[in-house]
Amino acid sequence: MSSTNPVPDLEAGIQYWATQPANYDGVLGGYGTGSLPRVDSLGSRRFLLELLPELSTVPSPLRSLSAPPSESRRVRALDVGAGVGRVTSDVLLHLVSDVVLLEPVEPFIDEARSRGKASESGLEINDSGYRVLWKGIADRSKSVTFFKGALQSFDPVAPGTPLDRVGYLPQDGDGDTESKFDVIWCQWCLGHLKDDDLVQFLQRSKKALRDVRSLIVVKENVCREQNEPATVFDEQDSTFTRSDLAFKNVFRDAGLKIIREKIQHGLPQGLYPVKMYALRET
Repeated sequence: MSSTNPVPDLEAGIQYWATQPANYDGVLGGYGTGSLPRVDSLGSRRFLLELLPELSTVPSPLRSLSAPPSESRRVRALDVGAGVGRVTSDVLLHLVSDVVLLEPVEPFIDEARSRGKASESGLEINDSGYRVLWKGIADRSKSVTFFKGALQSFDPVAPGTPLDRVGYLPQDGDGDTESKFDVIWCQWCLGHLKDDDLVQFLQRSKKALRDVRSLIVVKENVCREQNEPATVFDEQDSTFTRSDLAFKNVFRDAGLKIIREKIQHGLPQGLYPVKMYALRET
């Protein structure tokens, strides 16, 4: 790509999203009230369970009756570009113990905190009037920790000081914000990063994985390509849509290997295809 081609601008992207409603419809570009949220979240859960069947809490085709019980340690996930907490509430809290949520847009992170606080209080409706009941937060068996920031500067190994936390607190009184992650989930946000920034973020994320079974999951729209990497720039929100080869080049440059890739089916017509990639260190 030549230097004259447009590239994502962080501030322009944040300014755009700050004008959108802080709800599912806003973060999903007008698709928040139809079938997309449920289809997407169920597809994400299944993809993660296919890779880490030990996360299943009930016997299933993915986890047999004879499977050994999970370890007693708490399972941690990072949800980046998290918006109002949709993936945190609809995907990750169903499968893991603790979620760290990162979002740079102030109205979105404020709404995510509102939903978390309402869930902690056992309320079904938050201050904005949306139905919420985040799994495991009211009984404090699970937790969500909130950070405001952008991927360009965020380090998952040392995330800094959180804005807030709801749900479970470590018994020893020490924080766990610098603990490593079993899952790092990146969905519908990586288009805001230039290639170099994305490679560097993935390299930092790789260092934050807990062990050899830990995963980075990327779930993004992919554009068409003609046997070579391609990108489409959207001036409205200052983002790239990358092609499959463009993503794979970035993953290679970041020192990551693809262990599974899958198209998300069942989404509305007229959208770019959505693809999931599960990544581990090369």
